[in-house]
Amino acid sequence: MTIRKKVTILGSGAAGLTAAIYAARADLEPLVIQGLQAGGQLTITTDVENFPGFPNGILGPTLMEEMHKQAERFGTQFIYDNAELVDMTKRPFVVQTSGEEVHTDTLIICTGASAKWLGLESEQKLMGHGVSACATCDAFFFKEKVVFVVGGGDTALEEAIFLTRFASEVNLVHRRDSFRASKIMADRAKSNPKIKFFLDTIVEDIFDVSKGEVTGIRLKNLKTSQSQDYKADGVFIAIGHHPNSDLFKGQLKMNENGYITTDGVRTSIPGVFAAGDVQDETYKQAITAAGTGCAAALEAQWYLERLEHESSKKNNSDSNSQKAVAGVHE
Repeated sequence: MTIRKKVTILGSGAAGLTAAIYAARADLEPLVIQGLQAGGQLTITTDVENFPGFPNGILGPTLMEEMHKQAERFGTQFIYDNAELVDMTKRPFVVQTSGEEVHTDTLIICTGASAKWLGLESEQKLMGHGVSACATCDAFFFKEKVVFVVGGGDTALEEAIFLTRFASEVNLVHRRDSFRASKIMADRAKSNPKIKFFLDTIVEDIFDVSKGEVTGIRLKNLKTSQSQDYKADGVFIAIGHHPNSDLFKGQLKMNENGYITTDGVRTSIPGVFAAGDVQDETYKQAITAAGTGCAAALEAQWYLERLEHESSKKNNSDSNSQKAVAGVHE
């Protein structure tokens, strides 16, 4: 089945749903292809306390559900499927899902980024219950608690330093004896008395799945091969993110890490816009994703208005030419 749309949005996280709300209110009847994880990363978080408008906080899944309802209320259409192919070499652009082929005048890419994980079963089961990939989002919940940060890059050290404002003890775990982070970040972390380092060390397990919360962590020293358990209230995984941009490689300009390169939210192809974590390598917050989703919808609206204006001018010009020719023949 072929669907014809003016605006199609890939992704249904904070960026995608905000874009849908704005596009729908502009009477553009947008289509959202939700993806396999409808609602994005906020659906696997618990309390969200830094999204404006919720003084008592709100559960991540609830926030996404409310945004979905708001977008639906204004006429957004949803497809509960994943985009399998996107062709931006022709116009209208073509998006292929498992059951639909969508032809669209504009495309807003909000496919997000996925945190890289250690691959432990306990890590996945305790996600949102003491295991996190975002200190900025969750540090507040660990006041006077013992936390561990896993990673050795700038992000890991930044998160460790940020957590010292809240936690009573911050432990940094890194599998090598030197950091990939910049020297200034490493020096800053080493000079912080609240940060303890576990180098040449990996995480073997996180406890306690049976209690539904983090109570401890098992570390293994790679040089001695010895394992030891430690008390922990939280574990922050900071080994990087992978932008969900593989579907667009070879078509859109990206940086060396796979993030879509944008001018604002405009990509290298006119009529294609990107918002949220798929183009944001720095902030990765729900509110910044929502902001760029708004911007992308406005840009799509203005782009369509320009197309309509240019088409109208061309039609008027063609009509005047035909009248002139008719006058000559008369």
